[in-house]
Amino acid sequence: MEFENRIISREVNRLLYESKLTLGTAESCTGGRIAEAVIATPGASNYFKGSIISYVDEIKESLLGVDHQLLEEKTAVCEEVAVQMVEGACKTLNVDFAIAATGVAGPGGGTKDNPVGTIWLACGKPGDTVTQKLTEDDGRDLNIAHATNKAMQMFFDYLIERVQTEEEEA
Repeated sequence: MEFENRIISREVNRLLYESKLTLGTAESCTGGRIAEAVIATPGASNYFKGSIISYVDEIKESLLGVDHQLLEEKTAVCEEVAVQMVEGACKTLNVDFAIAATGVAGPGGGTKDNPVGTIWLACGKPGDTVTQKLTEDDGRDLNIAHATNKAMQMFFDYLIERVQTEEEEA
């Protein structure tokens, strides 16, 4: 998966660099691995501004603006929190796009509603965010690696659809 992430990172680099757009990440269960995948390609400093590792709800609320009531009612492991993490990262980091991950990597922490391996990914910008839910539990290390890979692929697909299409139409 690391090799695949490097290839995707190179393509993300090209698209963001050429379009002069910026990126940040907001990560919980992946603990910075998505940011690590983004910066794997030289030149990432041209478009990658930073990451907020919001491992606890307090940071999701205070730095990313995730709604307290939402966290209370649905927990941090839900699609809406992932979307709000993208929106908050775009605002806090002053970036065009963000990638977010929130979930239960394991081995503990799972519940009946959100068993270990449940991870919500989101990417995009405020008002235009896509999401994906992962549900497989292959153990903590593989859950994090899988989430990182899926997040990078999802963001690459998002950029291809949004940015490259806009450039071709211009």
